[in-house]
Amino acid sequence: MLTSFLSAQSKEEKVIADRVESLRLAMVAADENSLADLTAEKLSYGHSNGLVEDKKEYIRKIISGENDYLKLNHSNQSIVISGKSAIVRLQFEAETMADGKPGASKLKVLMVWQKQGKDWKLLARQAVKILS
Repeated sequence: MLTSFLSAQSKEEKVIADRVESLRLAMVAADENSLADLTAEKLSYGHSNGLVEDKKEYIRKIISGENDYLKLNHSNQSIVISGKSAIVRLQFEAETMADGKPGASKLKVLMVWQKQGKDWKLLARQAVKILS
């Protein structure tokens, strides 16, 4: 079933799906260069608690370990492209470590990706907690 879904994706949807996966991997690895490459200079990164970070703060918190993602999985992903913008919705489940304390997140996430030159960059992200 996954194979038929992937083959049903357009070429641009596949590129965006690959960028979303690269971002997930970069967050777990705390890979500063990849995080910088995948995000727009004007990034607005919204957390489920209402905190909004710019690109510099988002990357700093990940590479410093302040936002430490031990495991991070995405599911139920959808992609809609409109011109040079793409809307990605997904479910985000993570095991985290903050201030030496383990935690977990189960969120619904909206991402806005923008085509800048040849690359798709994450321009905005907002999460909400799943209450059930």
